[in-house]
Amino acid sequence: MTRIDPVIATEHELHDLFVAGLDGDAAAYHRFLQRLGALLRGYFRRRLQQLPDEVEDLVQETLMAVHTQRQSYRRGEPLTAWVHAVARYKLVDLWRRRERHEALNEPLDDDLAVFATADHEAGESRRDLGRLLEQLPTNQRLPILHTKLEGLSVQETARLTGMSESAVKVGVHRGLKALARLWKDMT
Repeated sequence: MTRIDPVIATEHELHDLFVAGLDGDAAAYHRFLQRLGALLRGYFRRRLQQLPDEVEDLVQETLMAVHTQRQSYRRGEPLTAWVHAVARYKLVDLWRRRERHEALNEPLDDDLAVFATADHEAGESRRDLGRLLEQLPTNQRLPILHTKLEGLSVQETARLTGMSESAVKVGVHRGLKALARLWKDMT
């Protein structure tokens, strides 16, 4: 008897419910949101052990973002990778908000204004990188996104995307070469 990997089973379950919801099945969409909410709670609890009061807010923010951005999902791509990116952005936003709040309690020095441009440039760089990544095929974009930008291992990326580990490695290698060419063409 073949045992199905729970990560793959979850991907299929969520994908089927989400797509059915996109196609107008309200009950399936409701089940999708309930199931996803439970998974997000676990995801955020593991990452916010020192901030347990923030977990539910992040779950709700992520569910709202998934709902409002649902039409941007590409049906042929792994849903959990897309949702993970949304959740990760919400988590990073929380860390930034907390960092800004904590910075308000520190004395500011006039010389610190020199560093304001670096944040703006970093934002522009992230946008540029996002545009470049969008030009790559899925089998290159997702491995780069997960291994290089999100810090997942090759094995985790393979499980998340449904690709083999060697395909993830090849995707990263070819994708980075393609990004270098695209970047060269931009400059």
